[in-house]
Amino acid sequence: MYKNRILKWVGITLITITYSGCKTPALVNRNVNTHVPAAFSGQNDTVSAAKINWKQYFTDPNLTALIDTALHNNQELNITMQEIGISRNEIRARQGEYLPSVGIRAGGGVDKVGRYTNIGAMEATTEIEPGKEMPEPVPDMYVGAFANWEVDIWHKLRNAKKAALNRYLASVEGRNFMVTNLIAEIANSYYELLALDNQLAIVKQNIRIQSSALEVVRQQKQAAKVNELAVRRFEAEVLKTQSLQYDIQQRIVETENRINFLVGRYPQPIVRDAEAFNNLAPAAVQAGAPAQLLANRPDIKQAELELAAAKLDVNVAKANFYPSLGISAGVGLRALNPGYFVKTPESLFYSLAGDLAAPLINRNAIKATYYSANAKQIQAVLNYERTVLKAYLEVTNQINRIENLGKSYDLKSRQVQALTESITISTELFRSARADYMEVLLTQREALESKFELIETKMQQLNASVNIYQALGGGWK
Repeated sequence: MYKNRILKWVGITLITITYSGCKTPALVNRNVNTHVPAAFSGQNDTVSAAKINWKQYFTDPNLTALIDTALHNNQELNITMQEIGISRNEIRARQGEYLPSVGIRAGGGVDKVGRYTNIGAMEATTEIEPGKEMPEPVPDMYVGAFANWEVDIWHKLRNAKKAALNRYLASVEGRNFMVTNLIAEIANSYYELLALDNQLAIVKQNIRIQSSALEVVRQQKQAAKVNELAVRRFEAEVLKTQSLQYDIQQRIVETENRINFLVGRYPQPIVRDAEAFNNLAPAAVQAGAPAQLLANRPDIKQAELELAAAKLDVNVAKANFYPSLGISAGVGLRALNPGYFVKTPESLFYSLAGDLAAPLINRNAIKATYYSANAKQIQAVLNYERTVLKAYLEVTNQINRIENLGKSYDLKSRQVQALTESITISTELFRSARADYMEVLLTQREALESKFELIETKMQQLNASVNIYQALGGGWK
């Protein structure tokens, strides 16, 4: 009767614990918005974007050599590779948590209890073997295997392992995204270096033209056709252009060192063919459908995997409210001294136990963890939506930029041609005293600026070609 009453109360207690453990706070849900427009703004076709390898996309052998070296030597990229290794080890740690842990244990000690206690009285009247009394103090030695296992009945540990796996895959995508950015940064810096080389060549050519014009002005002064003011103005213009030459040379040094840093080496000259700059044309890339960004862009896939991990973290935090079942077991040999280990089954011991536990009162810490996991999940949703929106806008911007830069380059080419012809015309008119010296100065200045702008536009075209490839998710394959 008494035993049945105890079992009854034990059962009621377990039911109460289970019910209280399964009662979880309400979850704040937020749907993921994955809708994107059917086509990019400024583009009418939806042709599939080609997954081109960067070695096929960039045809300049000097540029491809720099990129290949950077992919091996860039320090930041190598740091990211170590972070990927850390994420991989996290998977192994999580996987081990839901598997039984088994270990070997050995130990020994002595125990002296009072004679006038129940244990002391039993030891005093107990014989180990016939005619052999219990030693005092009593030694205790053992060796055995012990196991512990938390039964993953709510998939808490498995979800934690899956979350770690998603974060590992996200770190891999993060590395791919870094590779894309690294390639784009090297290519843009390389094209900037070619543009600076051509600007430097134009400046040197302009210095020769201005110096020649200065000699003409000096001869005109000797002939009393112009005054000293004209000579000084031409001298000032030559000095200004010579100063610009050293500014460009400094920018070349800084751009070379920026590339060397990305490549992971100390300063050295960058091998390049500056004369090929004017013949470079932006590569044609079909943007394809915006929905393809979800599969091609590493940063979108990274955000998607982090979102999946955040959802699993919510499930893990929710499982903390449920009862947990633990099983422990052990088997081995235990005796007064190692000599008795061979006497079995007397020295053999084994144990098997299970426990069921669930939070009942003061669950604030578990609730806080649960609410934090829920908030991080919402953050991951917002980050995913922001990443998709950002990717769409980047592609749209680059599509329109390529089109507008193409039109601008054509107009600037015609402008440069017209101003270049004006230099010769203004110089001849000045020689025949039919043009003022200021007209010659302004024409030379405008021609130099227009040539600089033309080179700048060409560089922007090449940068846009790099950026559209980057925006579509290329570069890392």
